Amino acid sequence: QVQLVESGGGLVQAGGSLRLSCAASGRTFIFINYFMGWFRQAPGKEREFVADINSNGGRIYYADSVKGRFTISRDNAKNTVYLQMNSLKPEDTAVYYCAAGSVVVRGTSGGYAYWGQGTQVTVSS
Repeated sequence: QVQLVESGGGLVQAGGSLRLSCAASGRTFIFINYFMGWFRQAPGKEREFVADINSNGGRIYYADSVKGRFTISRDNAKNTVYLQMNSLKPEDTAVYYCAAGSVVVRGTSGGYAYWGQGTQVTVSS
């Protein structure tokens, strides 16, 4: 069984920063074999793609809405993926989810087999 556990969410003022973490575990889960992605869902809206990163961190893809403000990274030794969020805006308010997939469609939720429970990020104006 694979578990993805997000942390680091909270309340921050516009212009502030947060760093989300997602720790992966599972008896047969080999973290380095998986693409990792971050997604978010705001109230009343559909879940949307935020960023993804390939197994060795060499290929990264961002949604246009976060490009230049958010940075995705991973530490394969710690089975953890991160999302550094800077210059936060009220429209970034959402529940943020991490996900893992061995074969994914970049920039979409296609192919992600495992999902975390989410962490709330609220940006006040």
